[in-house]
Amino acid sequence: MANRYSTNYRMNRVLRDDRAALVVPIDHGLVWGRVEALEAPVQVMRRYILEDITGFMVSTGIVKQSEVDLAKASHLARVLAIDAFWPTSAPETGTGCLAASVEDAARLGVDCVKLLLPWNINDEEKILYCQRIGTVVSEASKWNIPVMLEPVFLNTPRSPEIIEAEMEVARVCYDLGGDIIKITFPGPDATAKLCDELDIPIVVAGGPLSGDAASTVRAIKDAIEAGAQGVVVGRKIWQRPREEASDMIGEIAEITRKHFTRRW
Repeated sequence: MANRYSTNYRMNRVLRDDRAALVVPIDHGLVWGRVEALEAPVQVMRRYILEDITGFMVSTGIVKQSEVDLAKASHLARVLAIDAFWPTSAPETGTGCLAASVEDAARLGVDCVKLLLPWNINDEEKILYCQRIGTVVSEASKWNIPVMLEPVFLNTPRSPEIIEAEMEVARVCYDLGGDIIKITFPGPDATAKLCDELDIPIVVAGGPLSGDAASTVRAIKDAIEAGAQGVVVGRKIWQRPREEASDMIGEIAEITRKHFTRRW
């Protein structure tokens, strides 16, 4: 169903009409420091600029260092992560904060801002998160910058109960005014349910490196067939050997075209 962003310039750079988004996130250092295989993030970016992807998820530092690279690859969208949480290993006592502003995003020329909404945190932090997100959504509307929100339970093993809980927090993201929701793949049925209920773009996160390449590709195919408008997959690609990662990108890119139905 068409929504208020259907003709928005930035939204259509992030979520194209001819394929599902294939975004490679390289912003992990903002929270986790020197992640294996991402020690030099712009070098990783330069490898994947040449692949059949649609964009990157980045931090402010990466945007500043890669301005010339992306000016030469202007077809690629940039989603700017503007918040962080420390330590992810202790969500009950950790603290979240903004790491950049909407004005920064506009000045840097990115296409979308992304924030976490962790939910296994204390009630005081939940209130602060909702306040921050509400402020960002308000400020972003002044610049026509889409806001991507990510419901997440930090440092918690995936289980049917956690998947169901993430679905509930996705609804909170919707009511806070998120334009795109990024969620770890909850399975095809749950993805279809979320797409139907919320009727805003859902993109699926890849998560940490696990399983073989074939299982990752199958999960992405299932997600897109269920209605996901894109995938955000990083560690499951760039932590693999380069040749295997390149082959994966090719397979996923084909899926983003052949199995995609635009829903917004």
